Amino acid sequence: MEFFFRPRSVAVIGASHHPGKIGYQILKNILSFGYSGKVYPVNPKGGEILGKKVYKSVDEVPGDVDLAVVAVPAKFVPDVLEACGRKGVKGVAIISSGFREVGNEELEERIVSIAKKYGMRILGPNIFGVAYVPERLNATFGPEKIKAGKIALISQSGALGIALMGWTQTEEIGLSAIVSVGNKADVSDEDLLDFFAKDENTKVIVIYMEGVHDGRAFMDAVRRNPKPIVVIKAGRSERGAKAASSHTGSLAGSDLVYSGAFEQVGVIRARTVRDAFVLARALAELPEPRGENAVIITNGGGIGVLATDAAETEGVHLYDGPDLAAFREAMPSFGSFRNPVDITGMADPSMYVKALEIAQENPKIHSIALLYCETAVCDPVELAEGIKRTYDGRKPLVVAMVGGEKTEEAIRRLNEAGIPAYDSPEDAIRALGGIYLWKKFRKKRSAARTPRTDRSPCRG
Repeated sequence: MEFFFRPRSVAVIGASHHPGKIGYQILKNILSFGYSGKVYPVNPKGGEILGKKVYKSVDEVPGDVDLAVVAVPAKFVPDVLEACGRKGVKGVAIISSGFREVGNEELEERIVSIAKKYGMRILGPNIFGVAYVPERLNATFGPEKIKAGKIALISQSGALGIALMGWTQTEEIGLSAIVSVGNKADVSDEDLLDFFAKDENTKVIVIYMEGVHDGRAFMDAVRRNPKPIVVIKAGRSERGAKAASSHTGSLAGSDLVYSGAFEQVGVIRARTVRDAFVLARALAELPEPRGENAVIITNGGGIGVLATDAAETEGVHLYDGPDLAAFREAMPSFGSFRNPVDITGMADPSMYVKALEIAQENPKIHSIALLYCETAVCDPVELAEGIKRTYDGRKPLVVAMVGGEKTEEAIRRLNEAGIPAYDSPEDAIRALGGIYLWKKFRKKRSAARTPRTDRSPCRG
């Protein structure tokens, strides 16, 4: 799979001279994102696009081509694949739609057969492209910029995948890779899971999934993978399953079957897209807790109650030992050292920092949720800087900040420092719950790990 993510050269077949066309946007993204390999635009009209010479066919390209990105009408794809095969192209990302998702199974089978004949791999068809941030490769027609990070995103939906690219940029969520899989005629979730299992730049894998072709193979691939996998499974309802089938030709299957399979092999199921990245951000940044005891530190009773409710829902155990009395050093006389520890609305940044120090030094406390409601007494940006200076990284720490514009800046600074911060107490506790769930799943996964036996090019 290396040539999809670390190609030495890329040909854009169907590169367009018109800025409004997909073939133009893909070429522009490759060039502007900073890819350092060779780039070959291909279009029968020839000429020049974005300062690059255009070749009339892939046969005319002077050098080797590792990756071909194909953006031509579906009916021309077989001929393009034949040319790629003769050229020795290793991987083909087929942007074109009009295959199994619209009932044209014969055409899809034909392109798979051609790829198999030449030993090529196919990503797609019916995709928006592939990006690998460490190599500065953005071969998609989505947003040009991608923030670097540790999360790999695999999406079966093109439009949603593009939207998520933009959303992660807005939310400043870092990604290592983005892969659109579409119809999954050849390259499957299993192939990608195997690649990211060994990818040193990826710590967490997020999948938007409508269905899988081979459930057993998917489960085996998960068992082989030592990293957290978060899945947004669409098609939960009967009508949703039908919509998934018409979208990418997927067999969505029974939602109960998927839930049972995920539980069996240790996949964390996200409730929503937002939930997936709430979990992924924490899983990418935080250490595994050594024990089950969590403490909530807050300056507001209401936000503490919401977090307590969330802790019960998420299976986060709140510690109640007598040594919580040590938190009296971080609060006025009318504060409460019960868990949640309420250092009151009068708390300034120094009180929060002291409370964090106490929690970090207590060996019976294994994880920390720090919650803040904006007050005139405590500046959230100053608090964020204090947290950054004080947090030692030994225990999982999640932060929730609820308030105005300054809390947004504080959240941004914490996330930039690798401390997961959210704008609601429920999200913070959900993230902490995800850390504990992964601890349980990791043990289950390592006990059931299986080797892969099928390594043949192009599944067919």
